Amino acid sequence: MTENTAFPPPGEPADTDERTAEVLPFPLKKSGDPADTPRESEVKPGEWEAELPDDADDAETEELTEGAPVDPPREVYPPSMAEWMEAKDKARLPVLPDWVKLPDQRKAVRRWAIRHYSAVAGYHAVRLPIVYTPKIVMYSPRGAWRWSTAIGRWVSDAEGKSLRLAAVAAEDAAEYLKLSRQRNDRVRLRGIVATIAGFIGLAAALTLYVMAPSWLLLLSLAALTTSLGMVGAPADRPLIDLAKVTFRKRRLSSDIITRAFEAAGLTTKDQGIAFPRPIGRDGDGWRVVVDLPYGKTFADAVKAHERLASGIDIAPTQLFLDKDETSARRVSMWVADRDPLAVPSGKSPLLGATRVDFWKPFPWGVDERGNPVMASMLWLSLLVGAVPRQGKTFSARTIALAAALDPYVRLYVFDGKASPDWRAFTKVAHRIAFGIVPKNGFDPVVHLLTSLRELKADVEDRYHRLSELPLHICPEGKLTPEISRDKKLNMPLTLFVVDEVQEYLTHPEHGKEILSLLVYLARVAPAVGVSVMTATQKPDDKACPSELRDQHQARFALRVGAYQVSDTILGAGSYSEGLDASKLLKSHKGVGILKGMSDDSGIVRTYFADGRDAERILGRAAALREVEGTLSGDAAGEAPAPEASATILDDVAAVLGKGEVKVWSETIVDRLADLRPEIYGPWAELEPKPKAEALSTALKPFGVATEQISRRIDGKVVNKRGIKRDDIAEAITERNKNRDAG
Repeated sequence: MTENTAFPPPGEPADTDERTAEVLPFPLKKSGDPADTPRESEVKPGEWEAELPDDADDAETEELTEGAPVDPPREVYPPSMAEWMEAKDKARLPVLPDWVKLPDQRKAVRRWAIRHYSAVAGYHAVRLPIVYTPKIVMYSPRGAWRWSTAIGRWVSDAEGKSLRLAAVAAEDAAEYLKLSRQRNDRVRLRGIVATIAGFIGLAAALTLYVMAPSWLLLLSLAALTTSLGMVGAPADRPLIDLAKVTFRKRRLSSDIITRAFEAAGLTTKDQGIAFPRPIGRDGDGWRVVVDLPYGKTFADAVKAHERLASGIDIAPTQLFLDKDETSARRVSMWVADRDPLAVPSGKSPLLGATRVDFWKPFPWGVDERGNPVMASMLWLSLLVGAVPRQGKTFSARTIALAAALDPYVRLYVFDGKASPDWRAFTKVAHRIAFGIVPKNGFDPVVHLLTSLRELKADVEDRYHRLSELPLHICPEGKLTPEISRDKKLNMPLTLFVVDEVQEYLTHPEHGKEILSLLVYLARVAPAVGVSVMTATQKPDDKACPSELRDQHQARFALRVGAYQVSDTILGAGSYSEGLDASKLLKSHKGVGILKGMSDDSGIVRTYFADGRDAERILGRAAALREVEGTLSGDAAGEAPAPEASATILDDVAAVLGKGEVKVWSETIVDRLADLRPEIYGPWAELEPKPKAEALSTALKPFGVATEQISRRIDGKVVNKRGIKRDDIAEAITERNKNRDAG
């Protein structure tokens, strides 16, 4: 497998150290302090590692038994001394910044420098003939006049005229005579120098005109004209335009910060704030570390976030607060020069990826500092919520695109609003449907229900099979990369995506069963490699009940209308932690707060992939799956018709002959095709093995398994997969019982 290092380094280089503190409040800021610890969801390019299961041990323990070898005694420090040494280690500043030490960052800096200076050079090169040259020609006469006037004033000692006039006004004859003699000496010397320089210059000009080649003559004329044009340019209208926008940069001082904390009510009469570290530049902003008065906490600073921003005279989206683990009253602030969340994160690195290993974190976006944020869908479910047109679908689609680029990931995609955003996934999705309105005999809601039943049966089957696999294949009874890629075992990583899930949950006929199945999958399925991602613009209890929301371990909230809605998406108590997606602005498209994917919560500016980008990525993903032989289901034209799945039990029972106890699957399919050719006709056209697999897949959600059935034909024993009448009767009884209970 090609690893995720096939991605190009995303984004521009960070200006400072990428090590970070625990990030809690919104707006959240990744600190550049040396004592900070890295976020698990953020990995530098080239260092992406697979995320382990939640219950994976981080350290191995050894039990010492009699006769076992014992390590030689080691020097053991008292806990206090060990903690003191660890604190000192963290406090040491790095000798060289990361962009000097790390090859990936050096490469990123080099790429940025080339991109930046080539853009500046191109900007000025385009304007040189059409803007700068006319300006130079227009300003050069004024420059010649200014130059000749300045020389004349220098030769005539014009700077001493005011002193001589002052001596005359004071009727100080001695001072005037002294200044006059001094002027005469200066004018005599300067006149000689100017005369000699004039003759030399004239001779040089005549020599150049007569003897120099034309290119040198033109170059000299251009240099002289440019010099005169620069001298003649008005002070308020520079000759050369700026190639980049200069943003407002407020220089912070201790007085400004003190004023801000006093205005926010975070100081007391007896004690103000303290500065344990100097205020300094940190990338595109300022790093400020403040100790609050005793009794004040970081939570108090989070609550006063807007008042602090007002005291500094900046927008709230420019102020980011970090928690410091060493003290409850210490606050680390990053004050950005401009709103970093309004800056687009750029195109998704998936556009340049050959393939993705979904077992490892993949690039999803960048944080407010431009550092990459890696996502992983292993062992969890994700809820995405936002108001319309804030990038909810595009954010979720980026994760699905990453899954598509891993040919061993099975995709289920259902879009409740039937928008064009997910249409291209028909190339790779095992099951896919759009909207809730039946069309041309196809009911997307029934197809979703059938897929949920199918997946539930698969999850239950996985638990049994994983527990029965031998230890050398499955040592801990858990899914592994090798097992998920073994086509014979048929337990691939699976991503189940439902956009606008509220449309399906409020369906009058099937909504309750869909909710029940989604709750089951979100709660149970991730442990066996089946992840659920739901997206909604109505995360209320009616459209998306809490019993489903609470099963999602990870939450991603883009801009919402109120803090109560943000709390609904991110989980109860998030607002008290400073996590409030309602503070995001309309200009913050694709920006949200991520919680639960790692130990920390933080801002993510998700990468952008428009419809054309998605087409390119999914075209590459489909070709990759064809090569690997993993294209299946709807994408391969092998999906059973949703109507067949809804009535399959009754139809199979109808074609079973009297007295038949066991029947081969391919025989059943041929009979079904005669019974309902418009539904089962495509199955009958398949080869014997795919024909049997189609029936097995359709019956699997109802708990009906196929088994080997032996028959003697022409004196030979032939074994083929088939079904038993008793299993069909039992499944029908169970289905009817569930319907009555519903």
